[in-house]
Amino acid sequence: MGWYYDYKPTIETDKGIKAKSKRGNFVKNWWATRWLTAMERVMDRGRLQRGRTYARKGQVLSLEESKGEIKAKVQGSQRKPYRVTISLTPLSEKAWEKVIAALAERPYFVAQLLAGEMPQEIEEAFQAVKLDLFPGRRELVQGCSCPDPADVCKHLAAVHYILAERFDEDPFLLFRLRGKAQEAILASLGSGLADVETAVAPEHSPALPLSESLNNFWQTDPALENFAVRIAPAEEPYPLLERLGDPNFFPESRRWLVKAYEVVAETAVQIAFQAEEITSDR
Repeated sequence: MGWYYDYKPTIETDKGIKAKSKRGNFVKNWWATRWLTAMERVMDRGRLQRGRTYARKGQVLSLEESKGEIKAKVQGSQRKPYRVTISLTPLSEKAWEKVIAALAERPYFVAQLLAGEMPQEIEEAFQAVKLDLFPGRRELVQGCSCPDPADVCKHLAAVHYILAERFDEDPFLLFRLRGKAQEAILASLGSGLADVETAVAPEHSPALPLSESLNNFWQTDPALENFAVRIAPAEEPYPLLERLGDPNFFPESRRWLVKAYEVVAETAVQIAFQAEEITSDR
């Protein structure tokens, strides 16, 4: 790894994508952590720290996803932003057929994927058909237009941090980069949903009387400790209005209902995030 000194000050911008993380860890989920760990292993501490700073200050101007590739622009010390590319080798259709079959054999995996969660043992399904979910060095091609000769410069690092946050929110992003859209995976696995529900549904047991459960009434059941909830905006705004059609009880009803839905949705998200912060602080 060669040495590179950027003597010019960074051109700061207020138009970039700022990382949600302000200090400490960037991500929470294991798959996003796995992605960052692989990148951090090949970086020196100086570039790593500057990459984190770039991500948190919003120096990553854009990040575009396509099949097998991420393209980004990062504002550095030059007036023209640097171009960053991260390319993965997509799995072939035959390879995906093997993976889907291996996943379908594990009802617990199917249930978690249908809930938008990536099972921690999912790599077992890929390894069972001699494939890997996470790309190796030969499958990952990345570069930056800056003059730094390092394998991973600070601009690339900044993009990796923003990308990891996207992974954290949407585990299916990794699948899409591997060549398979979320809808296609869920459609293939969804045909076995009835069997999955039967396999993972616990046997019914009567609830304890309140007098016997007062001490732990507000505690989470151990079976739900690993249950994850992903908070994300609706894919389509106002789905209930779209499903039921415009109300006809007075001319301006839709406009007022839209405003009400926006307030309710925003309040629900705020409450959810406050609850998440309180839980994480315990």
